Amino acid sequence: MPPQDDYSESGLLLVDKPQEWTSHDVVNCVRRRFAISKVGHCGTLDPIATGLLVLLLGRATRLSSRLLSQDKVYSGVLCLGIETHSQDRTGDVTATADPGGVTPQAIQAAAARLLGPIMQVPPMVSALKRDGQRLYKLARRGEEVEREPRPVHIHRLDIEAIEMPMVRFTVHCSKGTYIRTLCADMGRDLGCGAHMYDLRRLRSGPFRIEDAHTIDAIKQWDRATLLTHMTPLAAVVVGLMDA
Repeated sequence: MPPQDDYSESGLLLVDKPQEWTSHDVVNCVRRRFAISKVGHCGTLDPIATGLLVLLLGRATRLSSRLLSQDKVYSGVLCLGIETHSQDRTGDVTATADPGGVTPQAIQAAAARLLGPIMQVPPMVSALKRDGQRLYKLARRGEEVEREPRPVHIHRLDIEAIEMPMVRFTVHCSKGTYIRTLCADMGRDLGCGAHMYDLRRLRSGPFRIEDAHTIDAIKQWDRATLLTHMTPLAAVVVGLMDA
Protein backbone atom coordinates (compact mmCIF):
# COMPACT_ATOMS: atom_id res chain seq x y z
CA MET A 1 0.00 0.00 0.00
CA PRO A 2 1.53 3.39 -0.91
CA PRO A 3 2.15 5.90 1.89
CA GLN A 4 -0.79 8.17 2.68
CA ASP A 5 -0.63 11.63 4.24
CA ASP A 6 -3.62 13.64 3.03
CA TYR A 7 -5.73 15.81 5.33
CA SER A 8 -8.13 12.99 6.22
CA GLU A 9 -5.24 10.95 7.62
CA SER A 10 -3.40 13.82 9.29
CA GLY A 11 -3.67 14.41 13.00
CA LEU A 12 -2.45 13.56 16.46
CA LEU A 13 -2.14 10.17 18.15
CA LEU A 14 -1.33 9.64 21.83
CA VAL A 15 0.84 6.61 22.57
CA ASP A 16 1.89 5.04 25.89
CA LYS A 17 5.54 4.30 25.09
CA PRO A 18 6.80 1.03 26.60
CA GLN A 19 10.13 0.66 28.33
CA GLU A 20 13.15 -0.18 26.15
CA TRP A 21 11.49 1.30 23.05
CA THR A 22 13.01 4.49 21.72
CA SER A 23 10.74 7.31 20.61
CA HIS A 24 11.99 6.60 17.08
CA ASP A 25 10.91 2.96 17.44
CA VAL A 26 7.34 4.12 18.14
CA VAL A 27 7.39 6.48 15.15
CA ASN A 28 8.64 3.70 12.87
CA CYS A 29 6.02 1.25 14.15
CA VAL A 30 3.13 3.60 13.32
CA ARG A 31 4.64 4.75 10.02
CA ARG A 32 5.15 1.23 8.71
CA ARG A 33 1.94 -0.32 9.99
CA PHE A 34 -0.31 2.33 8.48
CA ALA A 35 1.91 3.38 5.54
CA ILE A 36 1.98 7.03 6.57
CA SER A 37 4.94 8.80 5.01
CA LYS A 38 5.28 11.53 7.65
CA VAL A 39 5.20 10.70 11.35
CA GLY A 40 6.92 12.71 14.07
CA HIS A 41 6.78 13.11 17.83
CA CYS A 42 6.67 15.99 20.31
CA GLY A 43 9.45 15.39 22.81
CA THR A 44 11.83 12.43 23.08
CA LEU A 45 11.53 9.90 25.88
CA ASP A 46 14.62 7.92 26.92
CA PRO A 47 14.41 4.15 26.32
CA ILE A 48 14.10 3.45 30.07
CA ALA A 49 11.21 5.92 30.36
CA THR A 50 7.56 5.08 29.70
CA GLY A 51 4.45 7.11 29.18
CA LEU A 52 2.94 9.73 26.95
CA LEU A 53 4.41 10.22 23.50
CA VAL A 54 2.50 12.64 21.27
CA LEU A 55 2.71 11.54 17.64
CA LEU A 56 1.97 13.83 14.70
CA LEU A 57 0.76 12.15 11.52
CA GLY A 58 0.88 13.48 7.97
CA ARG A 59 0.47 17.23 7.62
CA ALA A 60 0.20 17.62 11.40
CA THR A 61 4.00 17.30 11.60
CA ARG A 62 4.10 20.98 10.63
CA LEU A 63 2.78 21.78 14.12
CA SER A 64 5.68 20.12 15.94
CA SER A 65 7.41 23.35 16.99
CA ARG A 66 4.20 24.64 18.61
CA LEU A 67 3.55 21.42 20.49
CA LEU A 68 7.17 20.93 21.54
CA SER A 69 7.05 24.20 23.47
CA GLN A 70 4.43 22.94 25.93
CA ASP A 71 5.06 22.02 29.57
CA LYS A 72 5.44 18.39 30.68
CA VAL A 73 4.47 16.45 33.82
CA TYR A 74 6.36 13.33 34.94
CA SER A 75 6.35 10.86 37.80
CA GLY A 76 9.70 9.37 38.65
CA VAL A 77 11.98 7.68 41.12
CA LEU A 78 15.50 8.79 42.02
CA CYS A 79 18.06 6.63 43.79
CA LEU A 80 20.26 8.36 46.37
CA GLY A 81 23.88 7.40 46.96
CA ILE A 82 24.89 6.41 43.42
CA GLU A 83 25.99 8.65 40.55
CA THR A 84 26.26 7.39 36.96
CA HIS A 85 27.80 8.83 33.82
CA SER A 86 24.38 9.00 32.13
CA GLN A 87 22.58 10.26 35.26
CA ASP A 88 20.21 7.26 35.09
CA ARG A 89 20.37 3.58 36.03
CA THR A 90 21.61 2.48 32.60
CA GLY A 91 24.92 4.30 33.05
CA ASP A 92 28.27 3.31 34.50
CA VAL A 93 28.66 4.09 38.21
CA THR A 94 31.00 7.04 38.72
CA ALA A 95 30.65 7.65 42.48
CA THR A 96 28.94 6.20 45.55
CA ALA A 97 28.20 7.57 49.02
CA ASP A 98 26.15 6.50 52.03
CA PRO A 99 22.81 8.36 52.00
CA GLY A 100 21.87 7.06 55.46
CA GLY A 101 22.18 10.47 57.08
CA VAL A 102 19.84 12.17 54.60
CA THR A 103 16.53 13.05 56.31
CA PRO A 104 13.11 13.44 54.71
CA GLN A 105 13.23 17.11 55.70
CA ALA A 106 16.51 17.55 53.80
CA ILE A 107 15.02 15.90 50.72
CA GLN A 108 11.99 18.19 50.81
CA ALA A 109 14.25 21.22 51.22
CA ALA A 110 16.45 20.16 48.28
CA ALA A 111 13.36 19.79 46.11
CA ALA A 112 12.15 23.25 47.13
CA ARG A 113 15.49 24.78 46.11
CA LEU A 114 14.95 23.53 42.55
CA LEU A 115 11.62 25.31 42.10
CA GLY A 116 11.17 28.22 39.75
CA PRO A 117 13.49 29.39 36.97
CA ILE A 118 16.83 27.57 37.16
CA MET A 119 19.87 27.08 34.94
CA GLN A 120 20.46 23.45 33.99
CA VAL A 121 23.57 21.96 32.40
CA PRO A 122 22.47 19.36 29.81
CA PRO A 123 23.90 15.85 30.33
CA MET A 124 26.60 14.45 28.07
CA VAL A 125 24.33 11.52 27.25
CA SER A 126 21.87 13.59 25.23
CA ALA A 127 20.95 14.27 21.61
CA LEU A 128 22.25 17.84 21.71
CA LYS A 129 24.96 18.64 19.18
CA ARG A 130 28.47 20.03 19.62
CA ASP A 131 30.34 20.91 16.43
CA GLY A 132 27.86 18.82 14.45
CA GLN A 133 28.16 15.71 16.63
CA ARG A 134 25.60 14.33 19.08
CA LEU A 135 26.81 14.57 22.66
CA TYR A 136 25.90 10.96 23.39
CA LYS A 137 28.25 9.82 20.62
CA LEU A 138 31.08 11.78 22.21
CA ALA A 139 30.17 10.27 25.59
CA ARG A 140 30.39 6.76 24.13
CA ARG A 141 34.00 7.54 23.18
CA GLY A 142 34.72 8.65 26.71
CA GLU A 143 34.83 12.34 25.79
CA GLU A 144 33.28 15.12 27.82
CA VAL A 145 32.87 18.68 26.56
CA GLU A 146 31.74 21.85 28.26
CA ARG A 147 28.00 22.47 28.00
CA GLU A 148 26.38 25.84 28.43
CA PRO A 149 23.70 26.01 31.15
CA ARG A 150 20.20 26.49 29.76
CA PRO A 151 17.20 28.15 31.43
CA VAL A 152 14.34 25.85 32.41
CA HIS A 153 11.42 26.31 34.79
CA ILE A 154 10.33 23.86 37.49
CA HIS A 155 6.73 24.75 38.26
CA ARG A 156 6.20 21.97 40.80
CA LEU A 157 8.36 19.25 42.37
CA ASP A 158 6.44 17.13 44.85
CA ILE A 159 8.10 14.39 46.92
CA GLU A 160 5.49 11.62 46.99
CA ALA A 161 7.23 8.87 48.98
CA ILE A 162 10.62 8.12 50.52
CA GLU A 163 11.83 4.53 50.94
CA MET A 164 15.57 4.99 51.24
CA PRO A 165 17.49 5.09 49.03
CA MET A 166 14.52 5.54 46.65
CA VAL A 167 12.58 8.80 46.42
CA ARG A 168 9.37 8.98 44.39
CA PHE A 169 8.41 12.38 42.96
CA THR A 170 6.14 14.22 40.54
CA VAL A 171 7.45 17.17 38.54
CA HIS A 172 5.77 19.78 36.34
CA CYS A 173 8.42 21.48 34.19
CA SER A 174 9.05 23.52 31.09
CA LYS A 175 10.18 22.12 27.75
CA GLY A 176 13.81 21.10 27.54
CA THR A 177 14.09 20.02 31.18
CA TYR A 178 16.23 16.93 31.74
CA ILE A 179 14.74 14.98 34.64
CA ARG A 180 17.93 12.90 34.85
CA THR A 181 19.87 16.08 35.51
CA LEU A 182 17.28 17.24 38.04
CA CYS A 183 17.83 14.00 39.98
CA ALA A 184 21.61 14.31 39.77
CA ASP A 185 21.49 17.93 40.92
CA MET A 186 19.33 17.02 43.90
CA GLY A 187 21.77 14.27 44.86
CA ARG A 188 24.72 16.66 44.73
CA ASP A 189 22.80 19.17 46.83
CA LEU A 190 22.19 16.45 49.43
CA GLY A 191 25.86 15.51 49.44
CA CYS A 192 25.42 11.85 48.49
CA GLY A 193 24.79 11.90 44.76
CA ALA A 194 21.80 10.41 42.95
CA HIS A 195 20.58 9.11 39.62
CA MET A 196 17.21 8.73 37.94
CA TYR A 197 15.93 5.21 38.46
CA ASP A 198 12.54 5.39 36.75
CA LEU A 199 10.48 7.90 34.76
CA ARG A 200 6.99 8.09 33.30
CA ARG A 201 5.53 11.03 31.35
CA LEU A 202 2.00 11.77 32.50
CA ARG A 203 1.17 14.90 30.53
CA SER A 204 2.40 17.02 27.62
CA GLY A 205 0.57 20.31 27.32
CA PRO A 206 -3.15 19.45 27.45
CA PHE A 207 -2.60 15.79 26.49
CA ARG A 208 -2.78 13.11 29.20
CA ILE A 209 -1.51 9.56 29.59
CA GLU A 210 -5.06 8.44 30.41
CA ASP A 211 -5.99 9.05 26.77
CA ALA A 212 -2.98 7.25 25.28
CA HIS A 213 -2.95 3.86 23.54
CA THR A 214 -0.51 1.03 24.08
CA ILE A 215 1.70 -0.31 21.32
CA ASP A 216 0.07 -3.74 21.68
CA ALA A 217 -3.34 -2.19 21.01
CA ILE A 218 -2.10 -0.16 18.06
CA LYS A 219 -0.61 -3.27 16.47
CA GLN A 220 -4.13 -4.73 16.31
CA TRP A 221 -5.65 -1.74 14.50
CA ASP A 222 -6.39 -1.37 10.82
CA ARG A 223 -6.37 2.02 9.09
CA ALA A 224 -10.04 2.70 9.84
CA THR A 225 -9.50 2.03 13.55
CA LEU A 226 -6.50 4.35 13.59
CA LEU A 227 -8.66 7.19 12.25
CA THR A 228 -11.23 6.69 15.01
CA HIS A 229 -8.53 7.13 17.68
CA MET A 230 -6.64 9.96 15.98
CA THR A 231 -7.42 13.62 16.73
CA PRO A 232 -7.98 15.20 13.28
CA LEU A 233 -5.67 17.97 12.13
CA ALA A 234 -8.46 20.58 12.17
CA ALA A 235 -9.23 19.83 15.83
CA VAL A 236 -5.54 20.09 16.75
CA VAL A 237 -5.29 23.49 15.09
CA VAL A 238 -8.44 24.73 16.86
CA GLY A 239 -7.02 23.53 20.17
CA LEU A 240 -3.81 25.47 19.61
CA MET A 241 -5.77 28.63 18.73
CA ASP A 242 -7.82 28.31 21.93
CA ALA A 243 -4.79 27.62 24.16
